[in-house]
Amino acid sequence: MEYIITVEDLTVSYHEKPVLWDIDLRIPAQVLMAIVGPNGAGKTTLLKSILGLIKPTAGEVSVYDQPLKQVKQRIGYVPQRTAVDWDFPTTVLDVILMGSYGKLGWIKRPGKKENILAMEALEKVSMTDFAYRQINQLSGGQQQRVFLARALVQDSDVYLMDEPFQGVDATTERAIIALLKDLRENGKTVICVHHDLQTVPDYFDWVTLLNVRKIASGSVTEVFNHENLKKTFGGRVSFLREKEREYIK
Repeated sequence: MEYIITVEDLTVSYHEKPVLWDIDLRIPAQVLMAIVGPNGAGKTTLLKSILGLIKPTAGEVSVYDQPLKQVKQRIGYVPQRTAVDWDFPTTVLDVILMGSYGKLGWIKRPGKKENILAMEALEKVSMTDFAYRQINQLSGGQQQRVFLARALVQDSDVYLMDEPFQGVDATTERAIIALLKDLRENGKTVICVHHDLQTVPDYFDWVTLLNVRKIASGSVTEVFNHENLKKTFGGRVSFLREKEREYIK
């Protein structure tokens, strides 16, 4: 099996308190992986560490057996919607075009080719009619679709997404997972911070269970079980909803 992301002995601390502790992780190519764990488990911190946005206390991360700075253009990132100022006066199309800056550089402006790619990305997320709308006029689900379209324009090999289903309606959620599965089928690797245990077996084929330490990582059929979830959530699995418990017996 080809592993494209390797995390070795990773420890991250905030104010001398470990948020991630001694993480060893290998992520294979062409999987759709969920990072699952309770609040404060370090899920977003792990994503940001892989992206090089956070400097670790110890350990290292490599992508395609190279330091991140050498392969940064092969990675797309979809942050949480709350990390963005949606009141900023700009249009949906302008946000999508920002995804092309990584390859163009910040001096060269997007041209006809980039505009065509941006409109194609908007079509894939069913947002073509919103291209010239101000982003502050969008619903939460529409904002998330815009984020995904911006990532598609990057045409990356690896996508890291921080809770892409957060705050969206059922229709948008179905559209997003269909798009993510399509990316996987086209040879991409997609890694998502995810909180809904009920949908893990249906949406993902690989999972990492995290609670400051790595509890388990592997195929959903092998590691997504009651024992590992009890370790991940500190024995509080009994507090999960009834439908969720059915999936982890």
